[in-house]
Amino acid sequence: MPPSLARQLYADESGATAIEYALIAGLMALVCVAAFSQLGGVVKAFYTVTTTLVDAAV
Repeated sequence: MPPSLARQLYADESGATAIEYALIAGLMALVCVAAFSQLGGVVKAFYTVTTTLVDAAV
């Protein structure tokens, strides 16, 4: 007796790799957004201090 369509679809793993890569890419994007958000405050503070020092020197 041939396997049913449901069993064939359940056993098919051809799309699993693509889904795994999509999850990894999404996680990496989330980490980048969080890092850039945290880094933004540091960069803003750096430019504020630099602007203050340049204004004082001129």
